[in-house]
Amino acid sequence: MYATKYSSIFRLNQSINHIRRSFFNQTYINGQWVSSQSGETFKVYNPADGNEIGSVPDCNVQDAEKAVQAAYNAFHNKWSIKTGKERSIIMRKFNDLILKNKDHLGKVLTTEMGKPLREAVGEIIYGASYIEWFAEEAKRIHGDVLPITIPNRRSFVLRQPVGVCGFITPWNFPSSMILRKAGPALAAGCTIVVKPAEDTPYSCLVLCDLAKEAGFPDGAINVLTSTRSAEIGKFLCEHPLISKMSFTGSTEVGKKIMAMCASTIKKISLELGGNAPFLVFNSADIKQAVQGAMASKFRASGQTCVCANRFLVQEGIYDEFISEFAKKSKEQVVGDGLNEKTHLGPIINQEQYERVLDFISDAKEQGAKIVTGGKEKKGKTSGFFVEPAVIADVKLSMRVAKEEIFGPVAAIIKFKTEDEAIKIANSVDVGLAAYLYSQDISQIWRVAERIQTGMVGINEGIISSVEAPFGGIKQSGFGREGSKYGIDDYVNLKYICMGGLKDVDRSSQ
Repeated sequence: MYATKYSSIFRLNQSINHIRRSFFNQTYINGQWVSSQSGETFKVYNPADGNEIGSVPDCNVQDAEKAVQAAYNAFHNKWSIKTGKERSIIMRKFNDLILKNKDHLGKVLTTEMGKPLREAVGEIIYGASYIEWFAEEAKRIHGDVLPITIPNRRSFVLRQPVGVCGFITPWNFPSSMILRKAGPALAAGCTIVVKPAEDTPYSCLVLCDLAKEAGFPDGAINVLTSTRSAEIGKFLCEHPLISKMSFTGSTEVGKKIMAMCASTIKKISLELGGNAPFLVFNSADIKQAVQGAMASKFRASGQTCVCANRFLVQEGIYDEFISEFAKKSKEQVVGDGLNEKTHLGPIINQEQYERVLDFISDAKEQGAKIVTGGKEKKGKTSGFFVEPAVIADVKLSMRVAKEEIFGPVAAIIKFKTEDEAIKIANSVDVGLAAYLYSQDISQIWRVAERIQTGMVGINEGIISSVEAPFGGIKQSGFGREGSKYGIDDYVNLKYICMGGLKDVDRSSQ
């Protein structure tokens, strides 16, 4: 069922004056709100109703050069020369401002991306946690004093900021993906140039407004809103003044990013495709497993890189799990994210909307059973909505079993043995996250250690947290965001050897 359009419009109208102040029509470079040098703009639409939200600058490489130069100047003359404590104070103020304005930021995010408002506000809080965490880490970027082997020498290791960092971020988490990268970069003393997704530029711009208020120096944070993703991406990857690139997106694009960065031997962090397996064994608590499946699969309407993509359910509980999962899925309300009754918002755009429907059609044509959902709500003016779908009797040859869906479609595969489940789970070329449900502690350890992913959730469907290292293996990329390890991608190790020291007189010893 769908949340009423009237209720959504009423809620939006109640707060429209407040929201409009954050739909900036300029981008943010060198601490200033500016138009593109060409004067070109592009429109941004609300995926829930197809209405135009506004227009932002369509930046080109001339604008990108301006942003890089500003970041480079700020790095050397303003930001990296501050002490860790000085950077920490500004970052803590930034965190406080984000949390103070979380409801406002959530409405901006929901309007341009579509996810339910409570999820959007949750994303804001989650993103802010990385600013808070790394504000503390800024004061703890320790070096080392090394043991000596030559008496008149002393050896040290410093950890220094890498320099200017380029970020290319996705539309599914338009606030937290930026903050998760910005936290460690800014804490280390780096400056940043961000290219947000063209579908969701406003969440990035509204954060810049708060960052300026927090006291970041001009040039520390720069934003390039643009439809020229390939052009801007290539420019940043090959620019000699950018020392580090961080990208979250598809494996296909990640490979191109990696290749383009080779020309200048940049440090790279890549968080790419997921296709996460969700394993449910006979010993699992069915209620707990279904609850985890709902959270993992349908958050952000299934448009997350770590959401469960392939449900592998052991034959002893297969029918019961499907029955309970389908029952809960039918209860989900699909509609405008600004309506407080909504559980699932729209698909981000028409291209992705049609792709999700193609997955459902392909599975149906090949003999899978659509247990519930999968119905579409067509039309540009009515938004890109798809009811959450539960698909049973899925074969490994079907697209839903092989490709990352990125939509509210749960493909369920039956398995007999533990070895069979692990073989299926590891059969893809990506390895970001995996989930397993079991009450057998020995089985839990066996499977968790054999599964080929960077993260594993055990009897838990939501695993992301600031304390934990987020990242994958195989073609899901490399590098880790968050945790005590997160700062490592934004610092260089410098070895310093001091020689010629006057040692103690050993002649009489």
